[in-house]
Amino acid sequence: MRVPLQWIKEYVDISNIEEKKLIDKLVLTGSNNEGSHNIKDDLENIVVGKIVKITSHPNAEKLCICQVDIGEEVLQIVTGATNVFEGAFVPVAVHGAVIAGNIKIKKGKLRGEASNGMLCSLEEMGFEDSNIPKEFDDGILILDKEYTLGMDILKALELDQSVVEFEITPNRPDCLSMIGMAREVAASFDLKVELPKLYAEKGNSEIERYARVRIDDVDLCSRYVAKVVTDIRVEPSPMWLQLRLMQAGMRPINNIVDITNYVMLEYGQPIHAFDLDALSNGTVVVRRAIDGEIFETLDGKERALKSDMLVIADEHKTIGIAGVMGGANTEIKENTKNVLIEVASFDKSSIRKTSKELGFRTEASSRFEKGVSNILPMEVVNRVCYLIEALDAGTIKPGVIDVFPEGEKQVKIPFKVESINRVIGSELKENEIIEILKKLEIETIREESLTAVVPHYRLDLTKEIDLVEEVARIFGYDRIGMTLPRLDVWGAKTNAQLIKDRVKFELLANGVDEILSYSFVSKKDLDKINVSESSLLRQQVALINPLGEEFSVMRTTLVPNIIEVLARNNNRKNKNVRIFEIGSVFIPKEVPVVQLPIEKEALAIGVLGEHEDFFTLKAIVESVLNGLGIVDYYFEKETNHPTYHKGRCANIIWNGHILGIMGEIHPHVLENYDLSERVYVADMDYNILLQLAREDKKYKSIPKYPAIERDIAVLVSDEITSMQIETIVKETAGQLLESVKMFDMYKGKQITEGYKSVAYELIFRADDRTLIDEEVNKIFNKVLKALEEKIGAQLR
Repeated sequence: MRVPLQWIKEYVDISNIEEKKLIDKLVLTGSNNEGSHNIKDDLENIVVGKIVKITSHPNAEKLCICQVDIGEEVLQIVTGATNVFEGAFVPVAVHGAVIAGNIKIKKGKLRGEASNGMLCSLEEMGFEDSNIPKEFDDGILILDKEYTLGMDILKALELDQSVVEFEITPNRPDCLSMIGMAREVAASFDLKVELPKLYAEKGNSEIERYARVRIDDVDLCSRYVAKVVTDIRVEPSPMWLQLRLMQAGMRPINNIVDITNYVMLEYGQPIHAFDLDALSNGTVVVRRAIDGEIFETLDGKERALKSDMLVIADEHKTIGIAGVMGGANTEIKENTKNVLIEVASFDKSSIRKTSKELGFRTEASSRFEKGVSNILPMEVVNRVCYLIEALDAGTIKPGVIDVFPEGEKQVKIPFKVESINRVIGSELKENEIIEILKKLEIETIREESLTAVVPHYRLDLTKEIDLVEEVARIFGYDRIGMTLPRLDVWGAKTNAQLIKDRVKFELLANGVDEILSYSFVSKKDLDKINVSESSLLRQQVALINPLGEEFSVMRTTLVPNIIEVLARNNNRKNKNVRIFEIGSVFIPKEVPVVQLPIEKEALAIGVLGEHEDFFTLKAIVESVLNGLGIVDYYFEKETNHPTYHKGRCANIIWNGHILGIMGEIHPHVLENYDLSERVYVADMDYNILLQLAREDKKYKSIPKYPAIERDIAVLVSDEITSMQIETIVKETAGQLLESVKMFDMYKGKQITEGYKSVAYELIFRADDRTLIDEEVNKIFNKVLKALEEKIGAQLR
């Protein structure tokens, strides 16, 4: 939900509240913030100008030369815009200005003629192309009235306020409106809300001459309110109205449609306008659709309807899909003269089902399916009429049609102060609770007990526990004292949970931060990590109704998620990153998917940074394995994995089972993520780690007898691995060998090409006696001989 703060100021005075403080407070009271943006942060030196003269460009047919008055001076500007005219007030980017996209404007020449600035379009001022009115698609912005020349364009158009985006939870449909968010602001800062002005009826009712309404299916439509407007003038909306809609993410169409959209955003109640002359006998019937009938909606698409879908019809034909979209046969057009304004209340389950079956959602359906108060229609229709009259867009006919079979039902919730305090863990007094509820426009009365009278627009408040949440969030979660959990409550972590805690402890102790990423991914993710077409990872579970291509399948590996997070951090100048995720991957039993897929967990670790390398990642992996009590694992070189750098990759093996793979990511993969830094990733099967983890610990006493150390340096072929050498040493030395560890590897001028010198520290110890040199020398020589015979090693 995009909320322009300038719009909120219409209802509540926030002029003395800092933007950050406002957002932080709303977050604490339950409105999750998803970011904010102020276009003034992207624009500089764009002012109001007036075109005083236009001449043809002598060297280019498609260009013209404009003399533009910006107050202090008249600038010559060359433009290719076709909608300019003398006397037009326009936004002008002067020399040194910055427009959207961080583009700097400088003086110059276009086809030999001086151009000392630029006339700006809405897109160049930072508006999304999808929200720009069609009349300005290929031209500059023409202001709708005179403004002070040279004035900052953002101040002139009141665009110098942020647009804040809030995530509205499904239980708060009232907040899908500017007034709803204004109420939240008012409750959070103890302010008052000023509701917008409404149309007042004038004269005796005449609406019966023009229209009539009948609801055949009351179970799906609880209320239908209608007003008639005649002699309408369809034209572009005033600039302030268009800009409000664009800031909220909607494209302006014409004054009538824009007013209905504006009021929908204002109140959260969808509205529709029908061409009254296109209705048979001015009759509106709310009924279920005829099974199989084909209906063309406003977007020009034909849709097959079912008998369980609610439609709006006249005496002969369907004219709209209730709560979703109107029909092309009653669309408001340039020659439309009379309209019927519809404001109705539809069953949310019916709208959700219809929208899902037809495969499309609209601004209207997204609100109806969450629930809209059936008290709103009368207020909303009068707001629409007020704006139509204020903008001189038509003549409002006296009278209103209001079909409301069941009438208003007030929700009352009995509550106890003790119950609210017990759940919250507070000591609020009765008058304090009543005052908090009053801020939310919830009146408290005394019947058999304290009773809250719920405002009609708060559909989420039905029982006492709902009031508890309201009191807690307005009182302030940050003000609620901390309490320890009861000790007599049964419950403990499972063995699997304890093992996961141990894995996380080992990773956190190594400075590795945990992340959580989406299980829904793009098919292209596997292409980005060079997975072959024949790989089993390509067998993915496809979603039937994905949010978009980027979330169209279930992941089969965590590696793309890890690399993407590393790349994002790197792009944001976080140059030293260690992250891990323990998350589910989904392997289908067959493709196409018939049964539920196999869901198993994987552990992925990623590191990036100037001082990070293969051995950094190896040490982290070893720390995890050792922490789980897994022993006798080893690393074996892997040269064929397409995701990893050849020769800088290893399989992690235990008793012939591959626990995972780790290494440096291939340069081609890094290019796919726009990464220039080296990245190291480990991908491990967490389910196997879970099975191998050992709870028991073995302890041994401190050695009584001293150890004897021997160093050995041998010359071996480059193809010989450290693991091969260590295996031979361990097998030959026997039980007296306590440990073997490589401490040096050297290649250089003194070493024959194709060979390397490796040095190991061997520690010998006996549990029952002190070893003597003769014993150790004998074993040492035996080890040396075995190395010579098996791998051709030469003593250095």
